Amino acid sequence: MTRRRFVTSPRGLPARFALALPLAACAAAHGAPVRDDAGREIVLPAPARRVIALAPHATELVFAAGGGQALVGVDRDSDFPPPVRDLPRIGDGMRPDPERLLALRPDLVVAWAYGGPTAAGGLRAGLLGQLGVAVYYSSPTRLADIPDSIERLGELLGTSAQARAAAAPLRRRLEDLAARYAGRRPVRVFYQVGIQPMYTVSDRGIIGDALRLCGAVNVFGNMAATAPMVGAEGVLRANPEVIVIGQSGREAEAALEEWRAFGPALAAAPDRLWTVDPDTMHRPGPRMIEATARLCERIDEARRHPPHGGSGQPRAPGRTLP
Repeated sequence: MTRRRFVTSPRGLPARFALALPLAACAAAHGAPVRDDAGREIVLPAPARRVIALAPHATELVFAAGGGQALVGVDRDSDFPPPVRDLPRIGDGMRPDPERLLALRPDLVVAWAYGGPTAAGGLRAGLLGQLGVAVYYSSPTRLADIPDSIERLGELLGTSAQARAAAAPLRRRLEDLAARYAGRRPVRVFYQVGIQPMYTVSDRGIIGDALRLCGAVNVFGNMAATAPMVGAEGVLRANPEVIVIGQSGREAEAALEEWRAFGPALAAAPDRLWTVDPDTMHRPGPRMIEATARLCERIDEARRHPPHGGSGQPRAPGRTLP
C-alpha cells in the first residue's frame, strides 16, 4: 500500500475525509462473512479494533460481545454500561456528524437499521463503504435475535469465545420463559409507547415478540405498521385487561392519570395499569430479556388473580416494573 493510495480521496469526496480512512481499508479481506440485519454480508480484513456504535442497543450488544475496549465513539443517547459515558459522542445516531465519526478512524460502525439502511439519510453504508469503513446494521426483531447478534458481532470483533459465553445464558433464559408460559390463559394487553400522539406496537417487532413469549395477546398485534398510531377510543374498543406504558418519569405519570380518568369505562382495573422502563424494554440488547421476564411475571399475576387480590383491597395503581 502506498501513501498516495491512502491520501487520495474516492471520487467526489472531500480530501479531508480520505485522510481519515483507516489503514485496514487497503488490506486484503479475509475471514468468513458475517450477515447483518439488513441482509448484507460484512467481511473485515482483520478483527475490528476501532468501533463506533450509533444506537444505545448497539452499544450494549458490542459490550456484551466483548468489544468494550474496541469502542471509540457512540451516539448521543448511549448511556449503558457505565464506561460508555466517557466515550466521544458522534451526535444523533440516525444522522451522525461525519467529521466527528471519521476523525475517530473506525474500522467498523454498528448502526440501527430502522426503516432500512438508507432511511435515515446522512452518512450511511454507501458513503462509508467508499471511505473504507464497514457498517453492520443491527435491528433485532425477535428476542432470539439478541444472542444471535452478540455472536455475530463477536466474529467481527475477534471475540467469538466471549460472545458465545454471553449469548448462551440469554438463550437458556428465553427457553425457560417459553416453557414456563406456554399454554397459559392469554391475557389481552395494550402496550403504549408514545404519549402525544399515542403509539403502540404490532406483532411485527420485538416488543410484540416479548408479549407473545409472556402468553399475552397484543390487542393491536395484527396491524400492518410496526409502530401504529392509535387513539384512546380505539383502545377502549379493544378492551385490554392490562395496559403497559413504556415511559418513565413525568410522561409515565401523565399517561397513567389519563387512563385512570376513564374509570369504569376501562376494562383494565387501576392495578392493571403499569409502566416499564423504556431504557431496558425498548432497547433490543441483553437487558431486554430480563425486562421481559419481569413483564411476564406481572402478566402472569394478572392472569392468576382478580384485580383486587385475595385481601379485597386494591393494589397500588401505576407501579413501575423494577
